[in-house]
Amino acid sequence: MYSFAQRGDTTAVDEPLYAHYLRVTGREHPGREQVLAAQDADGERVVREVVLGPTETPVVFFKMMAHHLVELDRAFLDRCGNILLTRDPEAMLRSLAVQLPDATLADTGLYTLVELLELITATGRRPLVIESDQLLADPERMLRSVCDRLNLSFDPAMVSWPAGPKPEDGVWAEHWYHRVHESTGFRGRTSDHPPLTPRLTSVLDQARPLYDRLLAYSVLSS
Repeated sequence: MYSFAQRGDTTAVDEPLYAHYLRVTGREHPGREQVLAAQDADGERVVREVVLGPTETPVVFFKMMAHHLVELDRAFLDRCGNILLTRDPEAMLRSLAVQLPDATLADTGLYTLVELLELITATGRRPLVIESDQLLADPERMLRSVCDRLNLSFDPAMVSWPAGPKPEDGVWAEHWYHRVHESTGFRGRTSDHPPLTPRLTSVLDQARPLYDRLLAYSVLSS
């Protein structure tokens, strides 16, 4: 999201369906009431008026969590350019467990990402998949490939951004974005999160084949 926000032709929007997801699922997240107070929780209206609504810039980048699409008609995605972002599930779960120690497979979004992948491939189209470690290893090459697939020109400004909170941050940033606010660009991750509990190791076993399915379509793997 921060990368695309640096483009002069782009507006970035942070997780417009988060309140919808919290309302529909009843899931407890840090800052839940704050999110519900700040955002429209009617997902269908958000899709209609925000995602597919009028724009002030030629490009709008919506950062979405795949599992936020719960109980929504996904047909609107056919009108969007869709990037499927995935991450090694062990690293993902170790990070996710800091805020959600009871994390489940659904919280990873991987199952929904694979559903979206299958919908795209069923139409004969090639999915646009980014694997996060590949992105961190060679951000310019990855972003050039992504822009090419989206029929956008690559903007060198996409590889860096100022440190600290950003105007596009959702109200949940104070709970989730501490480390990314320290960043000024793409960089390797630290591995100081605690090891997985036995329960999360079971979740990892379910997540791994889903990640592998997505990885096969990565922009830099295919």
